[in-house]
Amino acid sequence: MSAPATTVPAAASTDERLPLLLSLNAGYVDTLGFIALHGLFSAHVTGNFVTIGYALGNGASGAWTKLAALPMFCLGVFLARLYGQARRDAGKPAFMRLLTAKTLLLCVAAALALALGPFTPGDSWGLFATGMTLVLAMSIQNAVHRVHLGAAPPSTLMTGTTTQIMLDLADAARGQADEAARRRMGRMGRAVLAFAIGCGAAALLHVSIGLWAFALPPLVSLAGQALARPYPG
Repeated sequence: MSAPATTVPAAASTDERLPLLLSLNAGYVDTLGFIALHGLFSAHVTGNFVTIGYALGNGASGAWTKLAALPMFCLGVFLARLYGQARRDAGKPAFMRLLTAKTLLLCVAAALALALGPFTPGDSWGLFATGMTLVLAMSIQNAVHRVHLGAAPPSTLMTGTTTQIMLDLADAARGQADEAARRRMGRMGRAVLAFAIGCGAAALLHVSIGLWAFALPPLVSLAGQALARPYPG
């Protein structure tokens, strides 16, 4: 029976820009989904609880799509874990395979958005299909990051990262921050900045080119795969 490995730190050969690209893409996809898919969060899926409450309280549409996001996300993480463990048990790498699956799902989501959008009614099947495909893609990213890039700051949820930055800044203000804390602040600060840049880029591109903005996440994901290629896991 194989050991129940939980988190595998990134290998030294992994390009440090990969987690930053993941953060940028997460911010971009989350913001674009929120704008174009009636308030759907596809990366930070628990945020959908807030938008569900808004939809129910104000009679807005799209509540059932948001309700489906969390179980779909959980299913994606569950399947990614099963696949990764099966590959590991067989002595084969899973890292690049999972990143490829995420890229393909982002391609499918872009094709669906361009073919079926714009999504005027919030409860349309086209919106549901596009949104759930994005949720599946980002669930794989979350699973891959957690298992293979555990030493890097999270790429989709910035609340804990921002909290740690401020804790370290408070220690630094008291002269109590050591070198490890300063390095951690740098890594986490870059992750938050990359996420914020992704959010801003999504808003600007959606205003400029509409649903064609969905074409960028697969390209960013491909760039991440190029950076991840040396990683053996």
